[in-house]
Amino acid sequence: MKLLDLSVKQMEDRVREIKEKFGDRLYIPGHHYQKDEVIQFADDVGDSLQLAKLAAQNKKAEFIVFCGVHFMAETADILTRPDQKVILPDLNAGCSMADMANIEQTQRAWDKLTELFGDTILPLTYVNSTAAIKAFVGKNGGATVTSSNAKKILSWALTQKERILFLPDQHLGRNTAYDLGIKLDEMAVWDPEENRLEYEGDIQNIKIILWNGYCSVHQNFTVENVEQVRKNDPDRKIIVHPECTFDVVQLSDENGSTNKIIQTIKNAPSGSKWAIGTENNLVNRLIKEHHDKDIISLNPFTCNCYTMNRIDLPYLLWSLERLEEGQVVNQITVEKEIADNALLALERMLTIK
Repeated sequence: MKLLDLSVKQMEDRVREIKEKFGDRLYIPGHHYQKDEVIQFADDVGDSLQLAKLAAQNKKAEFIVFCGVHFMAETADILTRPDQKVILPDLNAGCSMADMANIEQTQRAWDKLTELFGDTILPLTYVNSTAAIKAFVGKNGGATVTSSNAKKILSWALTQKERILFLPDQHLGRNTAYDLGIKLDEMAVWDPEENRLEYEGDIQNIKIILWNGYCSVHQNFTVENVEQVRKNDPDRKIIVHPECTFDVVQLSDENGSTNKIIQTIKNAPSGSKWAIGTENNLVNRLIKEHHDKDIISLNPFTCNCYTMNRIDLPYLLWSLERLEEGQVVNQITVEKEIADNALLALERMLTIK
């Protein structure tokens, strides 16, 4: 019987059967934004770096079937042993933000920026970036950041150099820098398509250079969404991810990483009302888990993460059935030089106090 001829229950039963057969040899991490049909089989659920670290700590697993997107699987491959195989159920599960900064664009930008500013710039990259970008940052003395530790890492970076190039999400960079007291007029935007710096004024005043990239999901939350919630229900609190635009973050009650959003809702008093500005798979899961709270999406009409949602139950089962047959499909491998330099950026982040 062909895979797509199976019922949902038959597919679920087959996944359980294969998981039981492989036991500790198989590890399935699942990102918070994955569909419930996939998350139900995850051994751990978390954000991208957390899952990569958990994969690295799992010494028994031979096969890591990463239910996330490409850059996450790359990070897992960098952090795990060479004999452990990282598999992405669908190779088309990418990240539009990570794709907004490729290594050729980054090297061109670096050449031009160092021509303008000399040796005064340190690169930082959000973990939502390719291994090649992480490697570039590691090679040039910089570090990776997460949405949880961005303030700490950016604070450190500003003690190292006068200016920071922040890749690839301009919104996380702008919101973090502003929270640290850096003025908007001390921030410029780098346009990778035009290969030019966007800034009005004396460029020597620039402290932060923001790469013109963004999350296609979080950028869709708007000021109008916030104003509508305020108008309809003034008592409802709004919490958003810092990948949202500056104006949306400023108008919200709270902002923070995926984990902060989860913990805020978990610890909120029973009966409290919330509007959440993040990926709707997670919002819907929080609604189901917290019946005692009144939770809505800040924008219920925004799309789920399209690329993350490419991994579904049929793709998960397909990759597991190939493993059962002794075939490793969609293995993610990062070449050694890139992995070594990317590891520098990751380890630098992890050692900063």
